[in-house]
Amino acid sequence: MKKRNYYIVSDGKLRRHENTIYFENEEGKRPIPINSIYAIYALGSLTVTSPALSTLAKEGVCVHFFNRSGFYVGSFYPRETLVSGDVLVRQVEHYIDKEKRLFLAKAFVEGAILNMSRVLAYYKEEDAKKEVDDALQSLLTAETVNEVMGVEANARNAYYSAFDSILRNFEFERRSRRPPHNEVNAMISFGNALLYSTVLSEIYHTQLNPTISYLHEPSERRFSLALDIAEIFKPLIVDRTIFGLVNKGVIKNDDFREELNGVLLSESGKEKFLKAYNDKLNTTIKHRKLNRNVSYQRLIRLECYKLAKHLLGVEKYSPFVMWW
Repeated sequence: MKKRNYYIVSDGKLRRHENTIYFENEEGKRPIPINSIYAIYALGSLTVTSPALSTLAKEGVCVHFFNRSGFYVGSFYPRETLVSGDVLVRQVEHYIDKEKRLFLAKAFVEGAILNMSRVLAYYKEEDAKKEVDDALQSLLTAETVNEVMGVEANARNAYYSAFDSILRNFEFERRSRRPPHNEVNAMISFGNALLYSTVLSEIYHTQLNPTISYLHEPSERRFSLALDIAEIFKPLIVDRTIFGLVNKGVIKNDDFREELNGVLLSESGKEKFLKAYNDKLNTTIKHRKLNRNVSYQRLIRLECYKLAKHLLGVEKYSPFVMWW
């Protein structure tokens, strides 16, 4: 049975009755087909009872929580069952060893830059593409992780400089966060938060530890490996979702609201974005190496597997880069 992501956008409670999980609120009660759920994204105020959590843990279903403004606030990450001491030791080893960590940090940024370049080539944004491509040369000479992050920031600024040319009807101007100062920034922030959660769900189904990362510094209370891997997929999944929503006229000015001295997606805007985002995750492409169709979400899992192989010394890691 193909599993799917489950989005809850209204307030309510998850509770278990016998062996079934129900979502309940003032509008009624509906069963959730937990056996066919991959991950739950809670965008309303959600209460989860202990028996429901126990079932979600048993079924290996991550629950990602977002506040009313659409900002990510945390995840229920069930007890891992695919634990591997060998992978954990190798993950730590590749973090402690400066050269090994630098290699992976550069690889993640290389993948991000090349995917940004592919998007710019698609939209014929040659000037910005040249700037982004030039950043790859700086990446070669970076000697520290901080320098690598600086290269990534410069490349992304050049990439963002083309957004006002790509997008119709909405202005981007510059990247702003917490709060986003316009509609495009609101979508980028929301999309990046969703992608972080999606990557975390994929990591959960591998032997990788989500707290040990190489580009972003590991720290308390965050799954920083998800941040590393998400960098590679932002241009493909988040940015292309935004371009589609805006340029096809799906999302409009009344899908946003002003709050916290910034601009946020309204409830209708979040629903439109979630549908487009989920459609993007389910988009398939014929994988050149596997010679079969795989979804964009599956590409993230494959990236995790490639990283694990690198850590174990099976195959040198090479980041995912769009080939279409």
